[in-house]
Amino acid sequence: MYYTLYGLFILALVIAMYVQIRVSTVYRKYSRVGAVCKRPAYEIARMILDENGLNYVKIEKVKGTLTDHFDPRTNTLRLSENVYSDTSVGSVGVAAHEAGHAIQYKVGYFPVKLRGALVPATSFASRFTWILILIGSLFMAVGGFFDIGYYILLFGIGLFSVTTIFQLVTLPCEFNASKRAMQALRVSGFYSGRELSASRKVLNAAALTYIAGLLVSIIQLLRLLTLLGRRER
Repeated sequence: MYYTLYGLFILALVIAMYVQIRVSTVYRKYSRVGAVCKRPAYEIARMILDENGLNYVKIEKVKGTLTDHFDPRTNTLRLSENVYSDTSVGSVGVAAHEAGHAIQYKVGYFPVKLRGALVPATSFASRFTWILILIGSLFMAVGGFFDIGYYILLFGIGLFSVTTIFQLVTLPCEFNASKRAMQALRVSGFYSGRELSASRKVLNAAALTYIAGLLVSIIQLLRLLTLLGRRER
């Protein structure tokens, strides 16, 4: 069972890497497809925010490629350099998606509130999970420290499960933000059906990264639990 899960984990990692490459490829393709309306991505994001009563949300340009995100702590929507002023259907889709996250916070969308509540625990877990798993495994391998090591390892696995739950909760947040984005772009009347379809392909490709990440995390968690069971015996 353990080796089967290890094989599945390697396969999931390969899938995750493929998906990352796929996202970059799809975005590059549709970042070359200019929208007829020629409106820059930040302007579309501003329009969506204002129409949803979010005129207080700032829009900033940040460095990096596809580093776009909404920061609820400062009510700031940050668009990457390659997206901010771009008029392509790919960039507009990305900007609208991030505006969708801002709308989620305004309307009190439950999954995004739950994800926000999990952030402190997830941050703690991401820093200490593997340290505890390593220490616990070492203690269990040393005579006389098995019980201490067992509980340290168990705690480490518990922390890892927090990150898995966070990834699970993130999925509906991402799909819902994309749904809100596509609805806003459709209602705007600026984009043709073909342009909307192209934006949707970019967002669907991005969503696959979250699915792949969750798959890797679940298999890794099962592998760790199986390892714990073997050590216990």
